[in-house]
Amino acid sequence: MQFYPIKFTPISKYRLWGGNKLKTILNKPFQEENIGESWEISDVENDESIVANGDLAGKTLRELISEYKSDFVGKNVYDSFGEKFPLLIKFIDAKTPLSIQVHPSDELAKERHNSFGKNEMWYVLDADESSEIIVGFNKQISKEQYLETLETGNILSVLNAEKTSAGDAFNIPTGRVHAIGAGIMLAEIQQTSDVTYRIYDYDRVDKTTGEKRELHTELAKDAIDFSIHDKYKTVYSSEENKTNELIHTPYFKTNIINFSSPLSKDYEQLDSFVIYICTKGKLKIKTSNNSYSFNKGESIIIPASLNNLELIPHEQSEILEVYY
Repeated sequence: MQFYPIKFTPISKYRLWGGNKLKTILNKPFQEENIGESWEISDVENDESIVANGDLAGKTLRELISEYKSDFVGKNVYDSFGEKFPLLIKFIDAKTPLSIQVHPSDELAKERHNSFGKNEMWYVLDADESSEIIVGFNKQISKEQYLETLETGNILSVLNAEKTSAGDAFNIPTGRVHAIGAGIMLAEIQQTSDVTYRIYDYDRVDKTTGEKRELHTELAKDAIDFSIHDKYKTVYSSEENKTNELIHTPYFKTNIINFSSPLSKDYEQLDSFVIYICTKGKLKIKTSNNSYSFNKGESIIIPASLNNLELIPHEQSEILEVYY
């Protein structure tokens, strides 16, 4: 198979907190209102991404792995995950705040849901002036104190709120309480999992059901990491025309590239697929025999056996580079 950069059809997700930025800023072809998430690359059951371009159009992500195995994902990835794709890539638009939530570890998720855990990271693309992200606690508390604040409706008083703007990045390991605030659109990179424990939801009623959404108080209390940290926002370098480390974890590695000149990429030694997420501008991805357009708001997989590329920006552009 002559591999090429592969795009997928985005999957829209209604959310009661969703807005219109995915359509107006990222040009997503969604017709519905309150679309909170665009699942860009997904192997979640019943939400498998489908190839949108080239000779492989119409195939699902799972079918690509099944057919091409390590040539597609890399030997190390295939040996570790078989025919399951380890990452889920999303764009998220929060017109109103998301619920306060936490994700279980691999061990808890396996035991309770036969699923991966949900380590994730956020890269902020757009934020209204007063926007905040909730991440972690603002003081040391015990599980008992946490449950008391929850029962009395004072949970927000013990949570750490960070003013945020475009370009901010946050690592959200399992166990860390978090929420995206109103007015924020971001890219999310996470393990392939759809397991979320909702802690607090502002007593909102979902207009599609006429009911409040379920809370997961009992499940969440044993999943939370109550430790506090000096810093939650990631400090990183963004030197122009260079690949800069953003957030590296055992579950995924993400770099940021901000460039206005052509950049050559050699993945011979990587042994992994690569995902590009275009967060600004537009460019061409040039292979040995063709070139492919790549615009803001698009995500693309570079198969593991496609090792040498040239990235040619049309203007000042920015991409996230993600691999296992």
